[in-house]
Amino acid sequence: MVGEKVTISTRTLQWKCVESRTYNKRLYYERFILAPLLKGQADTIGIAMRRALLAETEGTRITRAKFEQIPHEFSTIMGSQESVHQILMNLKAIVLRSNLYGTHTASICVKGPREVTAQDILLPIAVEIIDNTQHIASLKEPIDLYIELEIERNRGYRRHLPNAFQDGSYPIDAIFGPVITANHSVHSYGNETSKQEILFLEIWTNGSLTPKEALHEASRNLIDFFIPFLHAEEENFPEEEKFPEELNQHRATLPLLTFTFYESFPKLIQNKTERGFRSFFIDQCEFPPKIYNCLKKANIHTLWDLLSKSEEDLMKMEHFSIEDLRQIVDKYCPFFITNKTEIL
Repeated sequence: MVGEKVTISTRTLQWKCVESRTYNKRLYYERFILAPLLKGQADTIGIAMRRALLAETEGTRITRAKFEQIPHEFSTIMGSQESVHQILMNLKAIVLRSNLYGTHTASICVKGPREVTAQDILLPIAVEIIDNTQHIASLKEPIDLYIELEIERNRGYRRHLPNAFQDGSYPIDAIFGPVITANHSVHSYGNETSKQEILFLEIWTNGSLTPKEALHEASRNLIDFFIPFLHAEEENFPEEEKFPEELNQHRATLPLLTFTFYESFPKLIQNKTERGFRSFFIDQCEFPPKIYNCLKKANIHTLWDLLSKSEEDLMKMEHFSIEDLRQIVDKYCPFFITNKTEIL
């Protein structure tokens, strides 16, 4: 960024693209600026936009493949240079573009010898392959290769469980998000009394969306998140729904763990505790990625949401373990106490 000259308005907040590159069909890059901003605003916007770009933008991927007469994922296919596992990895890398929601079917039906590429996939209408040259398999003999595929539009990353296959149908790990990576940086200018900032935002995408399109989608998603707050009445929170009686039999027996406020808190803090913790988001808690992702998937966004949950509620979260629960308690022991000093 040293030596670059960027012309910006000193009055009206505006953004523009200052650099754009296309490396190939599956790698786009653009750099944007937003200015002028007051001190501290650039980081506030940059952090939120980066999270929205990486986690909230949607994409379409192949999520399942079905082969005929294949006993397991690591089987070899007579006449094919690749094993089933290698073909699945090649299918995972294929980038699609679509506005269709839900699960849809596609297929590959070819006869060797030949090279099988993404161009050989028979897709539903309104689904487009970004790079038709992506390799799938090399057939060295005159064999028939038929693969049934499922495609889905979603967001984030989905990892399939080991051995989660049936009747020759194999789930495929899916990276739905079109944004490969995103970075933000801040440039400050002006004197100490009137310092302003410029936000630089760099975005790399896989070609299913351009960086500008990804930026627009992430911005809309962020706006949608905050619209409910514009219509919500102060302190108007819905009552907790009761746990369905018919599901009680499936609840695990866990060590009793109830969060309460630390007794030595100053009175001023105690009087404003609920409001304070409702405005303290788990993004600020520096949890390990695994714990953070589990909490977000369970719609736990603030520290108050977390402390309102029982240990049984937390342990019902997918991929959440007793070790994760212990980390939460250990991290906040200066602020909270439990009626059990040790989690067994």
